[in-house]
Amino acid sequence: MHRSPRKRLWDLGRAIVRLVVDDRRVRVLLAKVGLDGHDRGLRVVARILRDAGFEVIFAGLRQTPEMIAAAATEEDVDVVGVSMHNGAHLTLVPAVVQALRQAGLDTPVVVGGIVPEVDIPQMKAEGVAAVLGPGASNEEVIATVRAAANLATGTTAGAQFVQPP
Repeated sequence: MHRSPRKRLWDLGRAIVRLVVDDRRVRVLLAKVGLDGHDRGLRVVARILRDAGFEVIFAGLRQTPEMIAAAATEEDVDVVGVSMHNGAHLTLVPAVVQALRQAGLDTPVVVGGIVPEVDIPQMKAEGVAAVLGPGASNEEVIATVRAAANLATGTTAGAQFVQPP
């Protein structure tokens, strides 16, 4: 079967995109903000992401927004994940987003934990990329963090490629 040079070039381009997107290790910073001491869920998420090939930087408990921004800068992360279980999500998460922006970072923030549905639009309006609630599957966690990383880097993981004419 003879394939045109254009078709071979398109196939090569698609292979390169897959290599760059699929083999790239996304760096994720995970943290708990404020005095929230419940970190079991965050540890589970860290393991889910690690097992899926992400590079996880675990900042741990009792982080301030400024500490998260400093760690994100130092570690050159693609995504910041914040776990919330204390009801202060409308105060602390915007402070994290603001601290990242003040540090000159456009790093997407993904929030997980106990967040009422009615608060999600406000959080997204304040710069949160995504919110995951209790019961999110491993696949949802992985897909959400990957999508946030793709948003930050401008890549197209999972995009549908259209066959050239």
